[in-house]
Amino acid sequence: MRASIALSFLAAAVGSVNAHGYLASFISGGVTYPGWAPFNDPYITPTPVRVERRILDNGPVTEVTHVNITCNKGGNVPTAAYANVVAGSTVTFQWDQWGSSHSDIAKCTNGCANFKGDSGNVWVKIDQWGWDKTASPPWGSDRLAAQGAKWDVKVPASIAPGEYILRHEILGLHVAATVGGAQFYPHCVQIKLTGSGTKSLPTGVALPGAYVATDPGILTQLWWFSTSNATASYTAPGGGVWSG
Repeated sequence: MRASIALSFLAAAVGSVNAHGYLASFISGGVTYPGWAPFNDPYITPTPVRVERRILDNGPVTEVTHVNITCNKGGNVPTAAYANVVAGSTVTFQWDQWGSSHSDIAKCTNGCANFKGDSGNVWVKIDQWGWDKTASPPWGSDRLAAQGAKWDVKVPASIAPGEYILRHEILGLHVAATVGGAQFYPHCVQIKLTGSGTKSLPTGVALPGAYVATDPGILTQLWWFSTSNATASYTAPGGGVWSG
């Protein structure tokens, strides 16, 4: 049986409501793999085959219990392409523009061609950045912007080879003071992982399922988060981080 991982990244974008975006490219081993360009790729003949599963547009998912929370709007359709990744290496997600941040990894049963990841506790978080009052800048979104809209994630070296999905997500909290205001931007990249790792993934969380609209990391007031507020803290949704 072939294994697959699904990795998820979450970043809280604290900017304006117009700060929509999508994954422009995925970089691994010095190779740049274009992401799905929602405003160009659907109109190209023949349709490009990308390592990222197609998305409908650059807008957010706001219903946390909807299946779109898994891999965005677009049907979560498997693609025939894969990016090559070596376990223990660092991969880069390049956004088209520009935030609490986290990364999950999930195992694809019977290969990515038959895996959607929208049921079962299959997503394991391997990276995150939410709000850290001791850091400068404290928000993941500001760090993302300072890094030229790039985010690096190290894939644990212990994971066994196989087919995996890397799920990268940004969470916009700029209008999160009301239920349904938080904006999720999940993107799913299919990879073939190589290396000497032997570990299977632990039990993770379900997406949809792990997020509740009233979670303190989803329904929140940004004014509360001040480096001078001694009691302020932020808990990103989706559980804790697995170190591998």
